[in-house]
Amino acid sequence: MKILIIQPKLEHTIKQLENELHNNNSADIVIFPEGYLNENIESACHLAKRFNTILIGGHRRLNDRPKDRAIIIDRSGTVILDRIKYSPTSFVEVEGLKIGHILCDELIVQGIKNESEMNVDLVVHPIGVGMFSEEQFQEWIDEARKIAITYNTMIIGTSHADGSYGDTGVSIPIAYCFGKNGEEIFISKNDVRPRILDLQSTNISISQEVH
Repeated sequence: MKILIIQPKLEHTIKQLENELHNNNSADIVIFPEGYLNENIESACHLAKRFNTILIGGHRRLNDRPKDRAIIIDRSGTVILDRIKYSPTSFVEVEGLKIGHILCDELIVQGIKNESEMNVDLVVHPIGVGMFSEEQFQEWIDEARKIAITYNTMIIGTSHADGSYGDTGVSIPIAYCFGKNGEEIFISKNDVRPRILDLQSTNISISQEVH
């Protein structure tokens, strides 16, 4: 199974997602940042079905508090997970993989908030904007590695290519993947090129196109 990890810029549409699906039509799963879909759920469902791809990331309902939600859309274009941020962690079986889904600062605030689920193959961690300091970057990387080791699971995180937390003016785009023993598969800082991870070999290929 091949996983495409993308770091699009914030946008009102989901054109960047569509372009990446065009360019990487062998991907089985696409992971994108928290909030990226905004309210374009119907369009995302059409893309999942059109490209026969599983979409995992986040979207927003502006009238909700908190507004951010975790989402998984299967190959048929059906939403199989739609969880509000800071609620208990959800686990969904997708084509033989048991996938956990945590959003952005849930990594620090609550981690895996569902101790009954211990046998998980993959934790997906969509992040909103980039890190606001080198210290935060290292803190989040260290915490993600701990989750991989504690739950004996692969974990993958990705943020947007732009945006700064609280208008700090600083944004360090982040993407990463750790294996089940906490081994580094990749850590990306300020490099927003799409990456494809082959789960069978844990080989990484990186697009030469920069957003």
